[in-house]
Amino acid sequence: MSKSKNHNDIARGRGFRRAGKAAVGNSLAALLAFVLACPCARGRTTENFATADAEAYVQQFESSYHDVKSLRAAFTQTYTLGGNPRIESGSVIFARGGLMRWDYQRPMEKLFLSDGKEVQFYVPEEHQLTRTPVKLSDDYRIPFELLLARLNLRRVFARVEMADSALEHEAGDQVLRGFPKKEFAGDYTDVLIELSPEFDIRRLVVDYPDRGRMVFQFEHIERNPPFSPSLFEFQPPAGTEIINQR
Repeated sequence: MSKSKNHNDIARGRGFRRAGKAAVGNSLAALLAFVLACPCARGRTTENFATADAEAYVQQFESSYHDVKSLRAAFTQTYTLGGNPRIESGSVIFARGGLMRWDYQRPMEKLFLSDGKEVQFYVPEEHQLTRTPVKLSDDYRIPFELLLARLNLRRVFARVEMADSALEHEAGDQVLRGFPKKEFAGDYTDVLIELSPEFDIRRLVVDYPDRGRMVFQFEHIERNPPFSPSLFEFQPPAGTEIINQR
């Protein structure tokens, strides 16, 4: 597969083995869940946890995010393979019930939408809409719908550890590293997440065996923002080519 084709597949949410994407996506969702959706941690600093081991750290977060019903943030997504990065950015909102809306704004507009049962991917420039049942989709964004569900990191990763030295990061931040279970060891090598002193996520990094790297950076995170259910509905413009994948 050429790098250009690989980048095109990544842009559409493809490009990795199905099992690997699900595993990585669940890993991302699990880490994001206890980092992003932690209302009780606001106002504390990571110094409170400086001497705590990863297990205790994870347990505190797992017990604190279940009251969050929605999340909103600005994101930048970067995929790099062989030194040739593809950078995209926009805004995302998650809500319970498997609801997701990814509005890509740069370098081109795209919309990825999930109502918990069906995902829609719309590319205005191509006048094309693809609809796929969630159960049949292998898009790497799908597992993010678990973001607001109760998760057990011990079921997702073989091991989670503190890893401040794994990434260059801002003073006061901390880094966590999750390792894949044996059956997914060939799909990704680890997941790293950088946390601010207030426990906001700054960066989430997935490394792959082929030396590819996916990085999500989140800013302006809001917990429980109000939203209209219509955000997760989409009516394509007249003349749009609709592809139904069943």
